Amino acid sequence: MFVDQVKITVQAGNGGDGCCSFRREKFIPKGGPDGGTGGKGGDVVFRAVGNLSTLLDLRYQQLYRAEHGKPGSGQLKTGKSGKDCVIQVPVGTVVRDHETRDVLVDLTEDLQEFVIARGGQGGLGNEHYKSSTNRAPRRADPGEPGQHRVLFVELKLLADVAIIGFPNAGKSTLISKISNARPKIADYPFSTLVPNLGLVKVGDYQSFIAADIPGLIQDAHLGKGLGTRFLKHTERTRLLVHLLDFSIASDRDPISDYETIQNELKQFSEDLYGKPQILVANKIDHPEAEAKFAEYKERLLAINPDLFVCSSVTGQGLKQLVFKIYAMLEQN
Repeated sequence: MFVDQVKITVQAGNGGDGCCSFRREKFIPKGGPDGGTGGKGGDVVFRAVGNLSTLLDLRYQQLYRAEHGKPGSGQLKTGKSGKDCVIQVPVGTVVRDHETRDVLVDLTEDLQEFVIARGGQGGLGNEHYKSSTNRAPRRADPGEPGQHRVLFVELKLLADVAIIGFPNAGKSTLISKISNARPKIADYPFSTLVPNLGLVKVGDYQSFIAADIPGLIQDAHLGKGLGTRFLKHTERTRLLVHLLDFSIASDRDPISDYETIQNELKQFSEDLYGKPQILVANKIDHPEAEAKFAEYKERLLAINPDLFVCSSVTGQGLKQLVFKIYAMLEQN
């Protein structure tokens, strides 16, 4: 199951209490204070792990606690520090404060770590308070409480290219043909419910990561059809490949579809709207589809000169498209 956002609560460990103790040994009268300091409470730490791809584990465990520090003891013994609680998440995870939605950390590198809640310091023992005027202090401090936070954790896929378009435009079929991704493919809209990542090889040594973004529709930027859940996965990409459906089974107007998607991108994020794009006339595998494309070709070229004609069924234009994508990634 692909889970890309979840609410969790984290509680760092409390510091251990300081100890009030006096040295009591034979032949050592008035040994003085020897109470040790309490141990530090454990931290709650996020760690990005490259082989994870979902926040599923966080959905089923929504409370994370670090271990409390142990109290100090006599003979100047410091309490044992509490163990940290390490939460492993996929690379590309963004952690926000649940109330304000302020970004606390953006984990974009493998094995990157961030302390999201710090454990409390241990309380000082009475040995710390001895002085020339206070030879037998009886003061020992309690440990500090650990931080408590409610967090909103979301995953934004790390991909070089996002394949976008209306439902049933052929995004899943395209990514299955050019990469190692194996998404669900069906002949009805919204057959893809989660983004899919695939590694696309270019020659023997070059490659890039492509993401198939589930079908966007009008008012997607307002959340319609889970639009905002899907749009956020395009924010990290460097290039957008926009598919238009020219199949004979479709009665949609490609120009209208293009303008609708572009408006949704702009409404969601100006930065996203400004990313370089490649326009693809897809499903050109029938004479009638070719005739339909001929009617729109000049207008599409005026919109975007980076226009390609493809068919995932016959393989037409796929190799040229892959090399164009790689070339544009090298430029940006």
